[in-house]
Amino acid sequence: MGYRIAVVGATGNVGREVLSILAERGFPADEVVALASRRSQGTEVSFGDKVLKVKSLDTHDFTKSDIAIMSAGGSLSTEWAPKIGKTGCVVIDNSSAFRYDPDVPLIVPEVNADAVAGFSKKNIIANPNCSTAQLVVALKPLHEKANIKRVVISTYQSVSGAGKEAMEELFNQTRAVFVADPVETEKFTKRIAFNCIPHIDVFMDSGETKEEWKITAETKKMLDPKIKVTATAVRVPVFVSHAEAVNIEFESEISADEAREILRQAPGCLVVDKREDGGYVTPYEAAGEDATYISRIREDSTIDNGLNMWVVSDNLRKGAALNTVQIAELLVNRGLLDSVRAA
Repeated sequence: MGYRIAVVGATGNVGREVLSILAERGFPADEVVALASRRSQGTEVSFGDKVLKVKSLDTHDFTKSDIAIMSAGGSLSTEWAPKIGKTGCVVIDNSSAFRYDPDVPLIVPEVNADAVAGFSKKNIIANPNCSTAQLVVALKPLHEKANIKRVVISTYQSVSGAGKEAMEELFNQTRAVFVADPVETEKFTKRIAFNCIPHIDVFMDSGETKEEWKITAETKKMLDPKIKVTATAVRVPVFVSHAEAVNIEFESEISADEAREILRQAPGCLVVDKREDGGYVTPYEAAGEDATYISRIREDSTIDNGLNMWVVSDNLRKGAALNTVQIAELLVNRGLLDSVRAA
């Protein structure tokens, strides 16, 4: 018997990607329902070769759904996820609303799949921040080999991480520059076209932005609380895919060649690392792909047991939609939904 899936926020970038990936991967669903706010009711969205009409979240009966994949923002998740979970439907939430709740597992299947069993406390599973997801996929196999002490990350994050309006702003600003029209700024604090902005999310008292804090807190929760993490998050004029320059300090010795071979064998990772022109992956090439790409692996001569690497992934897929579907697959493959159904 197949499962019944509700996709909340089906008209957004990530919601549409979730529907696409469910169809691509042949998820065992008897029913897929597209949900959004009342103002989006009746909108049509694609699900494989089918077209679904969006229904209102307010009126959906979640006792008739097994999994709700939510990609509609933190405030909506805060309100709805606990209600949905109490109906017996398991929520996989893409927002930051529950990532730091000790009773809610934060999951990247390639990294901490066993932790998914903890969902039963609230029937909620959290999906990590997009920049963290690709990072921990690359760090996990290296941590197992040589024990990571400290990580320094600089991110180069695409505008799609800020939603459809942000993508439209980059497009409109770029066009305005070429035709010498005024460049209007609404979504971002400064012009994004042909520019970089070292500011993602709100500033905190520490001087970090919330995005930088998320990377630190989520890496510690999923990988190891003892790892020291510091990040600088930067928005760049790219439509899709996040890139990260990552510097790692290990407790034990590990060479670039060893790291390269470990990552080649690691689930979710794809190493493209030739020391020649074009022998690396860029955000443009990662767009639409499922893998976390790793390039520029090299030893850091300034510290003992240090490595540098370049990590790139499609933030709408591995950073959000794909990871949520993989979590749903994890629930199915481990038979965890069957116990919920029985209850």
